[in-house]
Amino acid sequence: MRFINRQPGRGGRWLLALLPLILFALVYGIASAARLTDNPDDKLLPGLTQMVNAMARMAFEADKRSGEYLLWSDTAASLIRLGLGLGIAALMGLVFGVAAGVFPLLRAPLSPMMTVVSMVPPLAVLPILFIVFGLDELSKVMLIVIGVAPILARDLEQRAREIPQELFVKAQTLGANSWTLVLRVVLPQLLSRLLVSLRLMLGSAWLFLISAEAISATAGLGYRIFLVRRYLAMDVILPYVVWITLLAWLMDWGLRGLNRWLFPWSEGGRT
Repeated sequence: MRFINRQPGRGGRWLLALLPLILFALVYGIASAARLTDNPDDKLLPGLTQMVNAMARMAFEADKRSGEYLLWSDTAASLIRLGLGLGIAALMGLVFGVAAGVFPLLRAPLSPMMTVVSMVPPLAVLPILFIVFGLDELSKVMLIVIGVAPILARDLEQRAREIPQELFVKAQTLGANSWTLVLRVVLPQLLSRLLVSLRLMLGSAWLFLISAEAISATAGLGYRIFLVRRYLAMDVILPYVVWITLLAWLMDWGLRGLNRWLFPWSEGGRT
């Protein structure tokens, strides 16, 4: 059998998925042990025990200044900002994507505008957002919206334009008006794609969030990472990065499960 036709089994898929992580952990463990052997006070590559102790302190010991459990308060602050940003971006992307993808009269002004806006580097407008919206939560949420919504809108516009015209003709023949076409023909096709697009944009959304929190915030995962970096506290930074990655993976897993539950046909009926 040719290599291109070989398929891993269920156990093989898990092994192949975990293999890069295992190799990375092995390389890190060897490098960390070597550095700590030469210098027990080395902070660059902390050992597993140091990281576990640091995270236990962040998660289960109240901060002396604020009285909060920092890991959980940082996580809550970041997830609220991310949830608001992604929710607003999804709604805007759906509205503009449907409008530009279905109605030619709206496509003429909206499509070029969305193309131009999607080319603007979101991090370049971050100072403008701080000036316009202030240093509070709104500017951080808006950065996620500006970074994610245009991409979603363009993707959904393209998907809407790929819907066979025969469906529109048949629906209109049966008496459907424009509103009915959007509700009964377009939205069922695009909502599944919206969830897939959100999964693909999760990494960018986290990037925008961490960047905004690093510059102006008093709580949040990005704020904590950039706060402790001045002390070279890698025993906190590395577990925080792993925690962010785990949260992003859980969100991706949740969106995929939601898509398979709401739209089983989108993956060929597989559940």
